[in-house]
Amino acid sequence: MGKRSRVKARSVEGTPRAEGEVGPREPCPCGSGRRYKACHGNPAGAPAAWSARPFAGLPGECDVIAMREFVPSATAPLHLKGSDREVLLCTLLPGAAPALVRENGAVWLGLQVQHAYGDPSRDLGAVLEAALDAEPGTVVGLTADPGDGARLQDLVEGDLEVSVHDGFGFWVDDVEDADGSVAAALEQANAAAAPTARLEGVEAAYWTSLGDREFLRWVRPEDEDALLDALARLHAAREDHLVEGARLIGMFRAHGVLAPVWDLPPGTGPEPLTAPVAEFDRRLAETLADARPLHTAERAARSGLTSRQLTIR
Repeated sequence: MGKRSRVKARSVEGTPRAEGEVGPREPCPCGSGRRYKACHGNPAGAPAAWSARPFAGLPGECDVIAMREFVPSATAPLHLKGSDREVLLCTLLPGAAPALVRENGAVWLGLQVQHAYGDPSRDLGAVLEAALDAEPGTVVGLTADPGDGARLQDLVEGDLEVSVHDGFGFWVDDVEDADGSVAAALEQANAAAAPTARLEGVEAAYWTSLGDREFLRWVRPEDEDALLDALARLHAAREDHLVEGARLIGMFRAHGVLAPVWDLPPGTGPEPLTAPVAEFDRRLAETLADARPLHTAERAARSGLTSRQLTIR
């Protein structure tokens, strides 16, 4: 009986799908990054507040995405609309707290927090508003869907100035450590932080060293299809390198934008990348303006790049 059941199960699994049908464990075609069975294939439906590009319109959108997804330790002051209250955007806070209200009243807002309520910008907006009303010394977070409300881009304005740190020492710049417990926690956090540097002259391009390998991860603001076409043209023409020995190996897909990733020769470091990255940015802008249809080699290059995408949100 058991063998016949297994055979029957295999035959059902092998039944051809109807055109356009999506498997339950495949990515949802809506682009949320969730499996179909947990999104639009869920009888309860997808999260009502889900947004394809949640940080669109936010100052420094691409840097915010980089800080949220792969920069270990960085901060950026936020300028509130109509207020001079001090707010600091942080990649990660102690204990992965969503927000901390410091003793001096400053609000620290953590980016690397997953609330799973559909729109991370709305969730961050709700946390920030709650923190602005909280007492000093308070840890603030979300315990339920915040419902309709302001998104982060509704609350802040002005440019984003990102500072990348070697570790998490900024957590305790004004904290005494009489028993050494803070130093121990910092040592553990710092050990997990890969060396990272933000390149000057372009937006959201980050060098990092992971073990004995080095990479450049560059969050781009362009429409995904247009960027893929342009990268395919450059790849087919062998003009997508940055320095000798560097290779475009794929890209992340996060929050509605793409982040191409280059594998760099060991020992490259961030400084030698500044000029080549600026030149590539110029070359990419010119290529983005090319409206001609892709030719055969370019279409093949695009297909290869698409197959090397990893959706992380």
